[in-house]
Amino acid sequence: MRSRVTLVLAITAVLLGGVLLVPAAYARLSSDDSSGGGGGGAASVAAPSPTPPPPPTLAAGPVSVDFKGQFFSWALMDRQTGKIAGSPNMTATSSTESMLKAWIVSDYLRQLGDKEPTAALKKAASLAIRDSNDDAANMVYRAAGGSYAVPAGGQPGPVLKRAISICGLTDTKRGNVPGYEGWWSFTRMSPRDAVRLGDCIADGKAAGPKWTKWVLTEMSKVQGTTADKDQKTKYGGGRWGIIDGLPKSITDQGPVSMKNGWTKLTYDGNWHVNCLAVTDKWSLAVMLRYPAAKYPLDYGAQVCASVATQLVTPQPGAALKVPQQPVGKL
Repeated sequence: MRSRVTLVLAITAVLLGGVLLVPAAYARLSSDDSSGGGGGGAASVAAPSPTPPPPPTLAAGPVSVDFKGQFFSWALMDRQTGKIAGSPNMTATSSTESMLKAWIVSDYLRQLGDKEPTAALKKAASLAIRDSNDDAANMVYRAAGGSYAVPAGGQPGPVLKRAISICGLTDTKRGNVPGYEGWWSFTRMSPRDAVRLGDCIADGKAAGPKWTKWVLTEMSKVQGTTADKDQKTKYGGGRWGIIDGLPKSITDQGPVSMKNGWTKLTYDGNWHVNCLAVTDKWSLAVMLRYPAAKYPLDYGAQVCASVATQLVTPQPGAALKVPQQPVGKL
């Protein structure tokens, strides 16, 4: 009898010991698992990291400028969607001036295909963009098939015709100032077409696969300011305008390619100022005419910069604000 009781008690002790051992072993395993980053319990599961906000860019939005002049218009293309937004008059036109040099260079290089230009023409192409050199641009223009003869029937010349067809321009036409009909600088273009032109250069249609990167790099290395010391009779500093309105958070994302155009014209007494800039995300153009007797070139540069700044999204300093709970009395 005693031996049977002893056996029962022994079996019970074994069973109880086994039951007690299971949670102890599980606890040890869980502890080892969690220390190794496996998340052994609910308390050790890390919260998911918040999704970082998209980097700043330019996006369509309201623009307000107290403009003192005859003509002010702008357009912005979202290069991811192809959508264009801008001022109500973004289809109105003004003379392109040196802004068109980026197309002239692209048009010439595309025609070369895989061939190399002569050293003189390659240097001229660079000077036409970086320094906005008129003589260099004229040299490339002639090499591209351009002529200063007045086209028959009021039609644009071959260089401009190709810009219209290749880049899908709808508002662009030959200049209509008497005595200057064959001049490429008097080509009339809208901001809507200017952003299409910028997109056309950036996506490779303008200069072709071999030369697109070269053209965009030259456009990113435009130099010189609006200061008198940087402005000469046949060339001048053109690194101003849109680029000055962009925060570092945008310019740090990659190079900004640009080509401005600016001339103080006697026939109407106005500065004709155009700003064009393009990145892989957007293409922006601002076009102006205002009295040269009252306002300097720098005024136009500041207007272009202001438009760019107002289109930055999100605006600098617009961080997410967490509402504070009011402190109540105990």
